This record gives sequence, structure tokens and C-alpha cells, in this order.
Amino acid sequence: MFKSRRRRTYRKRRSPLPLLAIVLAIPIALILLELSTRLLVGVMGKSAELAAYEGEPAIVNVYRLKFLNDTNKPYDGLSEQGRLAAHRSLAVGYQLVGDQTSNFWQINPQGFRDTEPVPLAKPNTEFRIFLLGGSTAFGQWNPSNQATIAAQLEARLNERVAQQQRSPEKYRPTDLPFYKPDLEKALALPPKIKGGQYRVINAAVPGYASGNELAQLALQILPYQPDAIIVLDGYMDLLLPSDRMATDIPHIETFLSNASGHFWTHLSQELTSLVTNTYLVRAIQYWILNPQPSVSRLSLAALNGTAHLVNYLPADSEELQERAIRYRDRHKQMIRLATGASIPLIIAIQPEITGRGNQKISLREKEILIELGAVYQQRIQDGYVALAQSLQQLQNWYPQNVKTLNFYNVYRNFSDRAFWDAIHLTEEANRVISESLYQTLSASPKLQVPPSRPIP
Repeated sequence: MFKSRRRRTYRKRRSPLPLLAIVLAIPIALILLELSTRLLVGVMGKSAELAAYEGEPAIVNVYRLKFLNDTNKPYDGLSEQGRLAAHRSLAVGYQLVGDQTSNFWQINPQGFRDTEPVPLAKPNTEFRIFLLGGSTAFGQWNPSNQATIAAQLEARLNERVAQQQRSPEKYRPTDLPFYKPDLEKALALPPKIKGGQYRVINAAVPGYASGNELAQLALQILPYQPDAIIVLDGYMDLLLPSDRMATDIPHIETFLSNASGHFWTHLSQELTSLVTNTYLVRAIQYWILNPQPSVSRLSLAALNGTAHLVNYLPADSEELQERAIRYRDRHKQMIRLATGASIPLIIAIQPEITGRGNQKISLREKEILIELGAVYQQRIQDGYVALAQSLQQLQNWYPQNVKTLNFYNVYRNFSDRAFWDAIHLTEEANRVISESLYQTLSASPKLQVPPSRPIP
């Protein structure tokens, strides 16, 4: 008997070469695309233009804060984007690096947005007015230092001095007449402000809340012998959680307490940067995708914020009340400091786009409100009501020591565009604020020429 032989079937083994070839072909293709892109960009003469692009419009990157460590290098784990350099300060959280410039702003040696240094020794003929606040007071998105609230206010005050010299008869005389009809006529004229050179120094820092400003006032501003102080803020106090006293460099506490996590964050950032800085990716973003930052990112550009603004606002009335109390108490301490130094103090709530109204609002501003959403609008309106109540308390408590202003609705009848995003103002809108501050300052007895005798 013969055993039947089973036929053995052999499966042909697939060669691993095609799969390996595909794996190898991908990076080779990307390298070829990168080289081709570099060649094409060079032939078109667009190399410098593409090199300057950093994933967002130039003005956004110029105004974004870049936080530097003790060796003047960007903190690992934070975005390396941004041109407005700031370094950590134990006193105020962080402060701007002195002596830096761009096409949009100039920072003087003291870290103020000013074209000239501010020496501690004040000239006898100089009147110094300091403007404190966050990015709105700083002049975020403004094309130059001259377009800011501080610069426009300074020009307006010095124009007033020149007007008084040209036409003294239009202002109240120093020597008041005794004859009643002449006295009434003289008192009806606007009083003169003191003659000299008025200098309004923009000491605002993007991202500052009232806690930062209080420390800045006590430790940095008072030594410059200000003749008046203006604080324009409120928005960051609504966004900052109540358990935090001031803003600081983002994630700095996490970085300092978690070395291993910091390392992996740094490594991830380096790999991401390696990819995003290739000519291929940059060219696709710049000429094809052309991404535009959201309103939330624009409004929080100073602090590299990425979440929607509504996520920073208090979700319940208790948390809102805690933030409003913090705002009130920090400003109460500012009033006491200014009163002790006999310095006039103006505290103003900064404007915000929901106070714009619907009558003369521009199309782009309407689009911004839609992007912000109904929940944001309701929460921010509740927040501004709480701020206004806190400010009114301060005015009631210290009627002789502070002048308070609320600019929330200041643009309700403004015919031009006022807002670039939720809080940052156009140059024309800055003029409205500066004019109101000018009127308030010129009415301050401390800045007026005193009459020759008491006014009856």
C-alpha cells in the first residue's frame, strides 16, 4: 500500500521592500518639497517676506509679550513668539524690558512706553502725570506711541498751556476783581492750569490687573514725584481668578515646581518649532491658509491666552463678587498711597465692546460681538455692573481724595470704529478717552493756578 502524498502549498512571502520604500519615500518627498519651496521663494524674491512671517499678522506678534528669564532667553515651554520683551519681577510679577523698539512702539530705559528717559529728578517746570493700567492703557494695536491715550493727553495739556499764553483773556484771571459784576464775569471763565511742560508717562503694562498696578505705584511710580496719577483698568480683574492677587508669567509656578514636566514641554515645543519653521509649512500658512487670530487671542495676546474669553469670566455670582471686592480693595490702597503723598488720583473703568450699543456700531464690531457670543456678553455686562458698584463705593468713601470715571458706555454714540477686539481701541477712540481725562485733570485744584484771594 502506498500512502498518498499531500501536496504542500507554499504561500509566497511578500517582500517588505514596498512598505519600506513607502516609509522612506515620505521624508524624501518632504525634503524635496522643502527644497523646492525654498528655491521657488528665493526665485520670487520673497525670502525676507516669508522669514518675517511668524504665523500671525505682524502687528499681533509685535505686541505679544515675550517673557525672558534671568539670562534674557525665552522661558522653555512658553511660546517664543512676541517682540515685546518682559522679565520677571518679584515686586510686580513682571515688567517690560527697557530700551526696546519696533515699528509700532518704543520703550524707554525705565520700561515705560515713552520716547525719552524719565529721570528720578524732576525739572522744576515739569508736571508729571503717570498712566497705569493694562493693554488698553498701554495702547495695544496702536500704530505708534503718539497714537496712545497718554501721548494724546500730553499734547492736549500742553496745547492748553499754549492757548493760555496766546489768549489769556479767555481764561480766569489770577487777580480776581472785587466789583461783583466783574467778579461773576471772571468766575464764569475756565480757570488756568499751571504753566510749564506737561509730561504724561505711559507706565501701563499689557496684562496688568489692579494687584500689579498697586505694587507698581508703591514701589516704582511714587519715587518719580508724580503730580497726578491715572489708573485705567478693570477688565483683567474680571478675568483673573479671585484666589490670585495679580497676574504673573503664564505657568511660571508649574515650571518651577515640576522640572520633569517642564522638560517634556520644552522638548515638545522644540519639535513643534522645528516643523512649523520649515519653508513649506510657513509658505502654506502665509499664502494659502492665511489664518487670522480669534477675538479671544487678540484680546489676550499679551499673555498668550488661547481659551475663549468666556472661560476666564466668573461663572457664578459669588466668584464675581470676590473679584469685585479685590478690585475695590486694591484701589482703596492706591487712594491711601496717593492721599498720603498729596497726589490727585483718577480711577477709570476701561471701555469694553458690549458697552458700544447698537445704533452706530460698525459692521466689524458687530462681527466681534457675534464671535464673543451671548454667554460672554451677559457675563461681562454683569461684571461691569459689579465694577461700577465697587467704584461708586470708593467715590462715596473718599469724595475728596479720588475722582472716578466709568468709560463702559463712552462710545455708545461714537460714529467711527472704536474697538479692534473686545477691549483694545483705535486711535480715534483713544482721543475720546484722552479728552475726558484732560477735562478731569484741568478741573483738579492741584493743577490749577490758585487765585490771588479766596473765591467768595
